[in-house]
Amino acid sequence: MKFLTSLLTIYVLSSGSLARAEDLAITHATVYSATEQGLLADATVVIKDGIITAINPATLDVDRVIDAEGKILTPGLIGAMTQIGLVEIGSEGKTRDDSDGKADITFDPSLAFNGGSSLIPLARKGGLTRIIGTPKAGSRLFAGQSFIADLTGSLTSVQATNTGVVVSLGSPSKGSRARELQTLIDTLDRGTKITDKPLSKKDQAVRSVLEGRKPLLIYANRTSDILQVIALKKRFSIKVVLIGAADAVVVKAQLTQANIPVVINPMHNLPTSFDSLHQSLRNAGLLARAGVKVVFQGVGSHYLYQLRFDAGNAVANGMPYEDALAAITANVADVFGLNSGKIAVGKRADLVLWQGDPLDLNSRVVTLWIDGKAYDTETRQDKLRQRYQAQSDLPKAYVK
Repeated sequence: MKFLTSLLTIYVLSSGSLARAEDLAITHATVYSATEQGLLADATVVIKDGIITAINPATLDVDRVIDAEGKILTPGLIGAMTQIGLVEIGSEGKTRDDSDGKADITFDPSLAFNGGSSLIPLARKGGLTRIIGTPKAGSRLFAGQSFIADLTGSLTSVQATNTGVVVSLGSPSKGSRARELQTLIDTLDRGTKITDKPLSKKDQAVRSVLEGRKPLLIYANRTSDILQVIALKKRFSIKVVLIGAADAVVVKAQLTQANIPVVINPMHNLPTSFDSLHQSLRNAGLLARAGVKVVFQGVGSHYLYQLRFDAGNAVANGMPYEDALAAITANVADVFGLNSGKIAVGKRADLVLWQGDPLDLNSRVVTLWIDGKAYDTETRQDKLRQRYQAQSDLPKAYVK
């Protein structure tokens, strides 16, 4: 019994989600709040029990005070539509759990999420604190469902499951896109008429979309397909998030009117198919200026840490700085229902203190907090560098 108690104590102390985060105040910070308040100079942010409880209070009653010395403090960055934690080595099938040939609308990839992935510390090094995880969209209409996870690397990283239904539209390798669209319409139409109880898992997923409890996350690029997505939202009065959206700039006014957010990769600048003839580095800025809520998707799990550099490139190509920062923080939180992504009272204390401008290649993370607890950003690459730069009389391979 004592042995089991000791094990439980060790687990509690080692689990990032269970260990109590100390109450602290970050003072003299240049705060990029990602809210209507904008930039706050020489500000103080108070964190208690993992939540932001005050900004610029008259007095401080905390365990510790951290002097930011004027450095920039931002919300923790959020990776959208990523397979990090599901993929370790892209070319090695045994390390990929992001898709399955038999997957359908009920597929829940979070069951295989690996909080111990070596890619998670690398993402933290880029200021990432939380993700929207999804199955890989492929040849099947329904790829499965999304989930929300933090990047603490703990055993309890997955925070919510089955949060959205991932759909892939476009040009199939065989057959017609018209059949895929018709199947999606028929599936939703049938869902409005279901009276059988209890509902099957598939029917539950469809009804949750129709009742507005979760969005359809639809991959579509061609203008005609995007217009069909807009019509679909209007017909069924459902929540829709457009993913990929290479031709979104062509119908940006319609997307704004339909209040459909767009998840794009701001680095896509060349056509990859006949469905993406309008890809450009200017698209992010054009969409934001038109009033579309824009969210950035990184390039694969191994390069998620570069998300802030992608945002910087969007700024270089005409996107307002505040919009680019929101595309990796506040907008992601708003679209996917996270209580983070902003520095405001009541929000999760997912924060990053930067050595310089977070969108600048020369800047780096000084300290990163998730739910008010600091996490290191040492990666496997850092450890390898330290190992092979260590001075020793032994051959390099023998250095521990």
